[in-house]
Amino acid sequence: MTKPAIGFIGLGLMGSAMVGRLLDCGYPLTVMANRSRANVDAAVARGATEVATAREVAAASDIVMLCMDTSASVESRMRGPDGVIAGVRPRACVIDFGTSLPLSTRTLGAEVEAAGASYLDAPLGRTPAHAKDGKLNIMAAGDVAAFASVEPVLQDLGENVFHLGALGAGHTVKLINNFFGMTVANSMAEAFGMADVAGIDRKALYDVMAAGPLRSGMMDFMAAYAIDGIPDQLAFSIQNAAKDVGYYDQMVRDNGSTSLMVQGALGALSEAAARGDGSEMVAKMVDFHVARMRGDDDD
Repeated sequence: MTKPAIGFIGLGLMGSAMVGRLLDCGYPLTVMANRSRANVDAAVARGATEVATAREVAAASDIVMLCMDTSASVESRMRGPDGVIAGVRPRACVIDFGTSLPLSTRTLGAEVEAAGASYLDAPLGRTPAHAKDGKLNIMAAGDVAAFASVEPVLQDLGENVFHLGALGAGHTVKLINNFFGMTVANSMAEAFGMADVAGIDRKALYDVMAAGPLRSGMMDFMAAYAIDGIPDQLAFSIQNAAKDVGYYDQMVRDNGSTSLMVQGALGALSEAAARGDGSEMVAKMVDFHVARMRGDDDD
């Protein structure tokens, strides 16, 4: 069978890895430059077609994929005379793979539907290395028939592909997931800080905690840096973590509620980003919490 034509917007670390996987699988690709010129050039060298606007991407594609950093970025590429909605084909499917606000997602979904196409949210779990091998976790949501029409493509990108319900459910689950993960990460980072202040060996603390039910992948990511000096086992920046936890807080408020737990992780991540550490990996929150526990914020 002929493979559907795919348009891809957002060739950052994750997006470029996904594009590479799609090219490996033989999909015809149309791309556009956003911030990562080198990644676009690499895709074109492998056979992708480059166009100048999101409207042109949509006009050339049966499936339009976006892998952007914020809801504002997605909205800017979706709307306007040069946006995806202006060029989307009837019965095409648009998929947001980024981590966006559910309210924004549902609003865009209505606009895409009015243009005669369908919209899915499908945020991602795992890393760009998993994306290269088609091993992502994909948390999709939206119209069941639209999901079924693109599921074979999603299966080429992901090892675990979920359909979680109505549009916005994927982004809701992803934000809950990241809130929990970043709360664990910051708790573990502060635990190492307290160990330093109290004169306890970090490895000894980890060995005790890891021997019980507290052990998790996130604990191990933080320990890889705190004990072995390896910061990038979790390839997720502090600024992106702050954005996602901030989106979780916004989502809670959009649902008419408040969160008691979010403020610790959000405050720490936001403070670390504000002092210039936003581009560092989340594991380096260990340094931030150690400095605070010692009372030396300039450390």
